[in-house]
Amino acid sequence: MQSSLEKLRKFFRLEHENGYANTAVIGGLANILNFWESEARNDKLPEELIQATSVTLRGYADQTPEERAEALKSLWKQILEKVPEAAAAKKQTPVRAPRPQTIETRRENVPVPETPPVEERAAHASQDGGPAAQPPTPKSAPRLQRPVPGRANSRPGGVTSKRPIALNASLTVLAGVGPRHAAMLTRLGLNTLGDMLYNFPRRYDDYSRLKPIRDAFYGQQVTVIGTITMVDGRQTRGRKMSIVEAVINDGTAGLRLNWFNQPWLINRIKVGDAISVSGKIDQYLGRLVMNSPDWEPVEVENLHTNRIVPVYPLTANVTQKWLRKLMHQVVTYWAPKLTDHLPETIRTAANLPDLGMALLQVHFPDSDEKLQAARQRLAFDEIFFLQTGVLRQRRDWQSVAGRVFEVEDAWLEARLSALPFALTDAQKKAIADIRSDLKSGKPMNRLLQGDVGSGKTVVAALAASMVNQSGAQAAIMAPTSILSEQHYRNFTHLLAGENGLLQPEKIRLLIGDTPEKEKEEIRARLADGSIKIVVGTHALIEEPVTFADLQFVVVDEQHRFGVEQRAALRSKGTNPHLLVMTATPIPRSLALTLYGDLDLSVMDEMPPGRQVIQTYILTPRERERAYTLVHSQIKDSHQVFIIYPLVEESEKSELLAATQEHERLQKEVFPSLKLGLLHGRMKPEEKDAIMLAFRDRQYDILVSTTVVEVGVDVPNATLMLVEGANHFGLAQLHQLRGRVGRGEAQSYCLLIPDHEDAAENERLQAMAETNDGFVLAERDLQQRGPGEFLGTRQAGYATSLKMASLSDIHLIEKAREQAQALFARDPDLKDPENSLLAEALGRFWGSGKGDVS
Repeated sequence: MQSSLEKLRKFFRLEHENGYANTAVIGGLANILNFWESEARNDKLPEELIQATSVTLRGYADQTPEERAEALKSLWKQILEKVPEAAAAKKQTPVRAPRPQTIETRRENVPVPETPPVEERAAHASQDGGPAAQPPTPKSAPRLQRPVPGRANSRPGGVTSKRPIALNASLTVLAGVGPRHAAMLTRLGLNTLGDMLYNFPRRYDDYSRLKPIRDAFYGQQVTVIGTITMVDGRQTRGRKMSIVEAVINDGTAGLRLNWFNQPWLINRIKVGDAISVSGKIDQYLGRLVMNSPDWEPVEVENLHTNRIVPVYPLTANVTQKWLRKLMHQVVTYWAPKLTDHLPETIRTAANLPDLGMALLQVHFPDSDEKLQAARQRLAFDEIFFLQTGVLRQRRDWQSVAGRVFEVEDAWLEARLSALPFALTDAQKKAIADIRSDLKSGKPMNRLLQGDVGSGKTVVAALAASMVNQSGAQAAIMAPTSILSEQHYRNFTHLLAGENGLLQPEKIRLLIGDTPEKEKEEIRARLADGSIKIVVGTHALIEEPVTFADLQFVVVDEQHRFGVEQRAALRSKGTNPHLLVMTATPIPRSLALTLYGDLDLSVMDEMPPGRQVIQTYILTPRERERAYTLVHSQIKDSHQVFIIYPLVEESEKSELLAATQEHERLQKEVFPSLKLGLLHGRMKPEEKDAIMLAFRDRQYDILVSTTVVEVGVDVPNATLMLVEGANHFGLAQLHQLRGRVGRGEAQSYCLLIPDHEDAAENERLQAMAETNDGFVLAERDLQQRGPGEFLGTRQAGYATSLKMASLSDIHLIEKAREQAQALFARDPDLKDPENSLLAEALGRFWGSGKGDVS
């Protein structure tokens, strides 16, 4: 046996005798590497073994004695497999009895290290943040060592995981990554090797199919690569805007590039630089131009690789070339060594590639076909985890008992006949659903989804009265004080009127502005049960608020609340019935995916007599026509909203902004009118005050950002003017449009995009064609993806959807089918074949705390 291995064997034996206390060498076992690595190379040991030993011993000090024993055993087993002489010598080596151990060092059932996976030193990287010294590594040797089968993660109940523990390691284990580099990568959300595997490219440059500039045409969205041949900067007349102009040439033609109000680019883009630019081809004076394109430098050597090259998100001081090299190092080594968390039965049924192959191909694809298959597999995982999680939440919620509330037909008929209007069929169906829930013996867990003005408040009020008739309490939580006040007035009008069941004092409002003395009275009467309905903001979930018998909870505009806030309100009762409401029409495919734990009631019918809001699209040059309509509406004693996409102007954007435009409109356009300003940077009490003043007609015009999209009834407002309308999604525009048309007068919505050609935008045309929020929501999902609908729901997964498109109905149906089948077979994922899947599901949902609302 080589002398280096003989020394290693002796140290391992001594360490065993010392109870794996890391005392075989003064200062720790890792100290032998100072001399051992060079000796091992002189003995011509395989470089893989040298690297494996180095990685194992550098992480040794951070392990428990049991983990140390397993690590040395696994390492020695690998040595015996690679070096026949060591195996032969082992047969001749007597086994010495361990020396007596102290109480501090003795451990039970610690195995003799006959054979210490090669585990990354990453597995237990040093906690001081400093990278361990890297031994010189020949170019032919991998810098990361493979995880040896058998080295497993410990899981509860003695179950072990085949997921390498090294994937949890700090990035300082990578060659060339010290604490400073690791800190930069942290800004990209990269903290461990596992994070690297799931750091997907934001796009790809397919150098095998580059589009020549000469083939680009007007209106096309393209990415081209070429060399900068000219850069210049100038100011426009009046010095209100700076423009950086450049020309890029790829050998086939040139293309002019323009950036507005980004003067620093003159120092960033130099003649001779090779860059990639992405954007829409416009035309100016007969020449093709690209305005405000996305751009980034490219490595010249990649122009001739004839392959698909990943482009990753970057941060300050991190270059694409350096990060791509690091990603290649990690992905090509670790991806093929992963054990797939999806059981083979599911992969086969869904026709999906292996996880390792999918990760490898999504980062460094061999072809577009393999890239698409990889993306499909990783997207399936996300939707599958989402489906499985909400199924689990639904089961957990239904596993507890809920108070039974029987509602007699005669009682309900009396309540409906007392209303000053007839309910729509959609409202009646929602009430029937709620009535069924209340008598089921399980807590109601229902999403009431209805367009603006569809009458959700009436349904919620009737549901609350069903619970009140048995003496129980109801709480209604809304996101703003002004919306809470609106609900309070409506509930009082509907339930405490002449024919109402409750006295007005049984319904109270609790918000931040409620005087402290009144708050104390309300809290006392909630605690003794004399208040039956309380409407309020997050003030309802504050610690002093207790209920005598809270059995019904309504959360309005539920996407505006966090998981903890909804849970805090529910916790003030014993398994109360829950109704969550949203005015954002959610496409069915998305609702079934995101809200699969909720029963769904859809109110897609408007009450009779509701005004249809006439919607028109104007070009920026027709803005004066819009101002004329503003004047005419105010002359008729009505009020107007004017919406802007930004609070303040940005150097990076040409978009109009609310604060500057408010000042301009007041001085130059409407000097004789009263204009209010509302935006999201104001304090909540300031926003409420402005909105109340507008409602009370103290302002003729409210200049605002989208902060008004959810909120208050202003029946006197008849015109909604939206500037920069092409920057909003259809769901958002529909919400904004819903702020008007709440009175008897005809109302209008004018949409002005910020470019002439944007007036032809397909999305804006859809706004003029229909007032049906569900039709618009489906189009928005297809064109913009699910971002418009996610809100702030569920802490665990909103940001976890890196690959899935929730507009892919086929994928959603496939994942739901497999998730339901799995849930029917093994709802707790206890089967051994599902152990890795249970781990992956836990990582996806974070702490495992989802939310039923």
